[in-house]
Amino acid sequence: MRMILAIITCKLLRFVGKLVGKGSSLPGKYALKICPDVLGRVKLPGYIIAVTGSNGKTSTVEMIAAILRKSGKRVVYNEEGSNQIEGVTTLILCNSSLRGRMRGDVLLLESDERYARRSFRWFHPTHFAITNLYRDQLTRNGHPEWVYDAILPAIHPDSTLVLNADDPLVSCFANGHEKVKWFGLDRCSISAPEHRGAYNDGALCPVCGGRMEYAYYHYEHIGSYRCAVCGYHRHETDYAVTELDLEKGRLVLDGDTEIQLAFHSIYNVYNILAAWSVCSLVGVEKSVMAAVINNYVLKNGRMVQFTLGSHHGTLLTSKHENSVAYDTNLGYIRAAKEPCAVLIIVDDISRKYFTGETSWLWDIDFDQLDCGHVQQVLLCGKYVNDLALRFDCSNVPGEKVSCYKTVPQAVEALKDGGSEELYVVTCFSDRDKLLGLVQQER
Repeated sequence: MRMILAIITCKLLRFVGKLVGKGSSLPGKYALKICPDVLGRVKLPGYIIAVTGSNGKTSTVEMIAAILRKSGKRVVYNEEGSNQIEGVTTLILCNSSLRGRMRGDVLLLESDERYARRSFRWFHPTHFAITNLYRDQLTRNGHPEWVYDAILPAIHPDSTLVLNADDPLVSCFANGHEKVKWFGLDRCSISAPEHRGAYNDGALCPVCGGRMEYAYYHYEHIGSYRCAVCGYHRHETDYAVTELDLEKGRLVLDGDTEIQLAFHSIYNVYNILAAWSVCSLVGVEKSVMAAVINNYVLKNGRMVQFTLGSHHGTLLTSKHENSVAYDTNLGYIRAAKEPCAVLIIVDDISRKYFTGETSWLWDIDFDQLDCGHVQQVLLCGKYVNDLALRFDCSNVPGEKVSCYKTVPQAVEALKDGGSEELYVVTCFSDRDKLLGLVQQER
């Protein structure tokens, strides 16, 4: 009876929540109070796919869902991004009958890396993809090794792990685990012999602490590595991007499937590869996967096209407190090679927690904007002074940099002059402050 009461309560609260535009986590919270082990009582589908990691969870899950639905499977997933235990509970119970049988062929979950152990206490994924581990939200996540320790209790022996072979810390999840599949990017045009970035979290072996040697880096600590002391090294891949030309937006998967990229970003490459790997394991044909992800445009708001005055603009979502996300999008701007302006907004650092901690700005490689086609850089938001100080210590010429206290002030300055391409780099916490002032393209 407790399970039935929990399901009814969850469904009713979710219905009310939709009416007021809220309620993706609260129904699950109350359901868990009524029946704490409700997730252990519900009958789940045969395929339970989970995706976690510092970056790429939402985008990877969206592509997996699109591919599986194209293949004819009924997929239930947390499209709203509620990826902690309460949101997962809401999703499952609202898609279950009163007798506790969940509808659908596949349960697909984006899982918060800190709380995966709670989400998977009562059930476990059949396939568990882990994308990467970076420095991310220092005030809540500490260091990548701490996040690794948080995820580890969520790993079940019966789950097939789908791991990024190019990330040395992620690869450690395979230690002692029998069911592992690997994905990675072969050496390509973007591979570099030297590390690029403000810090190097791949300098030391995560197994023994010895000095790590890299044959090449793709970005940050992601690449082909080997420990000079214990021999820990990049694993051979089961699924791979075998050719990549980011400038032309072309990649080849597993040596025989060519894909065109709508977004020429190394992040997009790895997200596609993770989705390709998971869907291959579920048995989807290559032709079906290729048809979906070829020129795939994400619908989750990570990249938004808009018009501001005479400017055509592109919003590139970069999580505050995540320097790798910023570096990747700054690299995208640098590689574009077209005359442009860049607007950087830091107004609210976090959507969930109050914090004024801005040390993460010093981990970002803003020197990437020191190039001829970046004609001006506009800084704005509550933390504009922190941004200005960081840029004072960069190689970006001071005459190119201007500061504004608010987003509307920066928008007005852009609207009043110029027609060059515009790139905006900010987080979800600040995104809507821009989008409410521009004309979005459909």
